Amino acid sequence: MGRRDHRPPPKRGDLDLSALMNVEQKNQLHQLINVILESMQKNVRDIFDNMGNGRDDEKEDDCESQKEIAKPLIEPTPVPAVLTAASANGFLKIPKSIEEATNLLKKDESEILTSSLNELKRDALTNFGKWRGTVLRRFGDITIKNGGNGGNVTNQGPHQQQGGSSRRTGAVRGRPTRPSGGDVPVDESNAALIRLYPPSPTPLVGLPKEKRALILHSVLLMLLGLENYSTYSRILLLNLASSMHIPMHVLAADELRVANGLAQVIKGISAEEIAARRAEEGKLARRYKVPPASTTNITTFGVNGGLAAPLASLGIGTVFGGLGFGAAAAAGLLGTMAESTVVVGTLFGLYGARATGKMADSYAKDVQDFGLPPLHGSLDKDYTDSKDVPAEDRRLRFVLCIAGWLAKPEDIVKPWLSLKDQSEAYALRWEIDALMKMSHALSTVFRSAAWTAAKKEIVGRTVFQCLEQNYWPIDLLQFSKVIDNPWSVGMVRADKAGLTIADAIVNKIQGERGITLIGFSLGARIIYSCLMSLAEKRIFGVVENVVLMGAPCPTDLRSWAAMKSVVTGRLVNVYSKNDYLLGFLSRSSCYLYGVAGLSSVSGIHGVENLNVSDTVTGHLQYQYHVGSILKSLGWEDLNRNQIVQEQQSLAMLEEEEKRLDQSRTEREAREALARMDLNKGARKTKAEKDQEKPNDGKKKAGGGGKQNK
Repeated sequence: MGRRDHRPPPKRGDLDLSALMNVEQKNQLHQLINVILESMQKNVRDIFDNMGNGRDDEKEDDCESQKEIAKPLIEPTPVPAVLTAASANGFLKIPKSIEEATNLLKKDESEILTSSLNELKRDALTNFGKWRGTVLRRFGDITIKNGGNGGNVTNQGPHQQQGGSSRRTGAVRGRPTRPSGGDVPVDESNAALIRLYPPSPTPLVGLPKEKRALILHSVLLMLLGLENYSTYSRILLLNLASSMHIPMHVLAADELRVANGLAQVIKGISAEEIAARRAEEGKLARRYKVPPASTTNITTFGVNGGLAAPLASLGIGTVFGGLGFGAAAAAGLLGTMAESTVVVGTLFGLYGARATGKMADSYAKDVQDFGLPPLHGSLDKDYTDSKDVPAEDRRLRFVLCIAGWLAKPEDIVKPWLSLKDQSEAYALRWEIDALMKMSHALSTVFRSAAWTAAKKEIVGRTVFQCLEQNYWPIDLLQFSKVIDNPWSVGMVRADKAGLTIADAIVNKIQGERGITLIGFSLGARIIYSCLMSLAEKRIFGVVENVVLMGAPCPTDLRSWAAMKSVVTGRLVNVYSKNDYLLGFLSRSSCYLYGVAGLSSVSGIHGVENLNVSDTVTGHLQYQYHVGSILKSLGWEDLNRNQIVQEQQSLAMLEEEEKRLDQSRTEREAREALARMDLNKGARKTKAEKDQEKPNDGKKKAGGGGKQNK
């Protein structure tokens, strides 16, 4: 999936789908796949070809100072402080020869950076082209015998569920589960699917819903037959579902069912077998200098002569409770995935990567308190090794959520509970002591009388005007020594943690699955640093979606073009123009390049912006808006009940702030009244003294007269 993925293509064989479609329908499916792949390739190309387009047409009501702050494209790109000078701007390289240095000196900075982006574009298109070629060859192996089946699919009989293998019994039996009461409504998710992935016209929409669902299911199995579930594969499936008018929840339930089925076939693998396999991979990697994943075609240890029967018993190859094709056809679509538990284990991270436990130990040396606590499931400890994940908790998608500040240790997981369990979701625990110190400092300032007075004083100015004019109330600047140092420490450690997460992704901590990254505040900074590192290493097709909330990172085009090149799906910038605290914290940084958490990012194809200025009025509110923000984005896997609880918690927080402001106002009024009384008493005393002075003069004068007499 990335630059380091040099595995040979899986072995090919005929894919008999005669029971599913006829020749005409096969050609229609092939044509639709070609259209979608061409659109996906165009999206990659447009990231670079259309860079800068739309900046003048941005319909945001940002202030003029913000437009003045935005610099021309020739300005250098800010990068994480921990990146070496050799990798500045993400892609600059140290000359390896005199000729190369001479050629570089002949170019100005803009030409060098443009050349670097051209190289990135070339590598991204090359990587996608290789995957596209593999997919087309895979679809080219489809065969239709005896004219095929032009009608609806037939029932393959009931499938028995293996005892207690899944938390969703309907999903294992082949019946897609509709969202329950706590989920986002179907209509909302379908509208989001069509908006994000506009449907391509195809005659296949006229087929019965069962047949369309089974076509989508068969394509999912074929893509898994490539021995991974890359982000390219999932974006292809989302486009396919949109074009064939298949609800998003059908695809999500299908992924869940297939993940549970595949997880069951590796459930009985012993720890000794896993250790032996990893040892063998290490020897092969050292001997042949190839990545361990390149040996996954060798079916050793886990081979049981074919997994078609166990997979078929779990409903793989059927939809809606039994409609589908036979076990042999399903096994053919899965390819080596249906022949070896080694390949299945590699998908979930059991093989083909460094032992996760060892990775976690090494990362803990760079990032204090490093850990991945799960958001859901029965795993009661950190994610340290994929073999410890229960079978019922395995999913085809991996999600990592990162908080940017902590009021208490529970805040590592709590902001992300609105995400449901259709993904294998974890939170990142990092630098607890530093984050809690920073949180305490920010809360101290946010709740201070100086901050309340500062907001009143700067109410007529925007955040960018305050930054440009360097206008901040004196009382607030006195608090700078309280928050500047913790914030600076947090920024540096966030950059370092981002490089660590990038290294974990390169080492396939998520297995052969795509990963989604969500973060707010310094958590968004971690993701920024991570994506810049992945772009530098040319790791494509691994990161599916990214959501940055209140990100303290620049908005320059080159950085976001590099980030988007490694994000296959959605790259969303969530910002608030009323986040004066983030603006105050950014006053000493390179705000001339913009602050993503304060403004939109325009000019990069595929980058989305969500303005939450009306709801998020302070930097410390983001953790209470995670669920509602994701809902606004049309996120497909949310618990509405948890979102309601978040809103209730936010209402309580706002009520507490109002009481605090009211008590502060009352106290200030009492103090002002006391000062008035004191001043009044002082004036009265002075007046009395002034009245006594003439009398004293008369007495003295009278006394003197008597004395003279």
